[in-house]
Amino acid sequence: MTLLDSLAPCSPGRWTHDHVTVERVPAGPLNVRRDDDRLHVTHSLTAEQISERLVAEVTASIRDAEFGQDEFELTMVGLVRSTVPGALASWVTYYRNSLGELLDGTADFAPIHDRAAELVRGSVLDLGSCFGFLPLRLAASGTAVTATDILPGTMRLLDAVAPRLGLHVNTLVCDAANVPVPDGSADTVTAIHLLEHVDDIIGATILAEASRIARERVVVAVPFEDEATACHGHVRTFDLPALEELGRSTGRPFEVFEHHGGWLVID
Repeated sequence: MTLLDSLAPCSPGRWTHDHVTVERVPAGPLNVRRDDDRLHVTHSLTAEQISERLVAEVTASIRDAEFGQDEFELTMVGLVRSTVPGALASWVTYYRNSLGELLDGTADFAPIHDRAAELVRGSVLDLGSCFGFLPLRLAASGTAVTATDILPGTMRLLDAVAPRLGLHVNTLVCDAANVPVPDGSADTVTAIHLLEHVDDIIGATILAEASRIARERVVVAVPFEDEATACHGHVRTFDLPALEELGRSTGRPFEVFEHHGGWLVID
């Protein structure tokens, strides 16, 4: 996939990147069609429907379409950009709707963010932040937080949107396995639904890096899946014994429990 700029200009109601085109039509359900090597997605979503809850709808819609992670992500970006005119305005709408649903409990991910917010202590460095919803939620409660991600575009987007929401989040572009900050830089390091995206060797390196950075606590959350969801970029699955093994590998006190997936808390 060529470098994606999610804030690049596009025609009203139509967004294209590489071989993926997403177009808003007057009526009809979300539809996915392949024409040779191109992917054409049509929808009739409104501004009120643009939020992180679309992840579940898109996942269900593409179940038989052999989507890879890149196509899934491009479809999500296209749905946002083709629904609301204006690059920044579309993303502010998406973020505002998503945060509202996370806070009022209607989003699928809400219970996970709720528990993460309960578990953090003091300042937070979040690994693999993606869109940065958890850092924004923590910032809204007054927490000093740094969002990190390996993709520069996601951090640029967060830098652009956060001020429009009246929030301050520090951002850092880096690999979660090699974070350029000193030891003990944050009270808590979070890795929420990150480790399922990497193999066990890289995952162990990320956990060691989180332990190096955290003064007090490391909080890890993973989904429990029977099979890794490829279109979301998942490459492995977890269960409680696997999390216990990770905890023991740190040599530190830890707790493992289940709550809308699995959790590992290292103190």
